[in-house]
Amino acid sequence: MFRVRSGGPAGPLTLFIRYGVGLIGVVAGLVVLILNPGGFGVDGFGLLEGAGLSVLLLNWMFRLGVAGDKDREREEAARRYFEEHGHWPGEAPRARRRPPNAGPRGQQRPPGPAS
Repeated sequence: MFRVRSGGPAGPLTLFIRYGVGLIGVVAGLVVLILNPGGFGVDGFGLLEGAGLSVLLLNWMFRLGVAGDKDREREEAARRYFEEHGHWPGEAPRARRRPPNAGPRGQQRPPGPAS
């Protein structure tokens, strides 16, 4: 009956619920204040503006939280890549340094006392 999307652009109904409901409250508050600037108009303005702005801000804060989750997931994936490969994604691998006590390439020093 209902489809759940895991990404991509939001549909028109989602955008209406996310932003349209709040904007309707804000505009309705302004209309009430213009039509009746005294008495009920001021009360209605405060009520509708508060409701509309709270819906908009709640949606904005939720979107910030979701974006933070995505950032954490990307950071965790980059850390896993670093553990496996020894360099960060998008960086060129560094040349490996040879220890100063290593012999010429291709030869190994025999174990024993250092001379």
